[in-house]
Amino acid sequence: GEADAVRYCTQLAQEAGAKRAVLLEVSAPFHCRLMEPARRALQAELAKLELSPARIPVVVNVTAEPLQDPVRLRAALEHQVCAPVRWEQTIRHMVAAGCTTLVEVGPGKVLSGFVKRIAPGVETLQVEDDSGLRRVLDLVQEVC
Repeated sequence: GEADAVRYCTQLAQEAGAKRAVLLEVSAPFHCRLMEPARRALQAELAKLELSPARIPVVVNVTAEPLQDPVRLRAALEHQVCAPVRWEQTIRHMVAAGCTTLVEVGPGKVLSGFVKRIAPGVETLQVEDDSGLRRVLDLVQEVC
């Protein structure tokens, strides 16, 4: 959201007794209405693609439910740009489904840190560069 509003909410949470409220250093106001232009751009790009049903269910962050239908997956991808995500429920669902290793793609390890707090026994791997990608691809080859 807007930086001042997020800071205010953090203050309110702490005053209400929250154990912890942390401002994340991010490059954009993800998962809120300020991302509407990005959502529209993503929608236009996704419309150019022919999606097939997912062979492995994709647990979408906005609902924390597994999807395989390409129409619903496309809608969920678009929606999560501007909508709050259910990160904890998403992780708990994947763990309940038997996931023991999760991969974070992109710079930093913030999401991996969240996973460790939510599900301490789950292994997390990061793909920040070519070497991280190689490690993950090697693991996928071993498993498959």
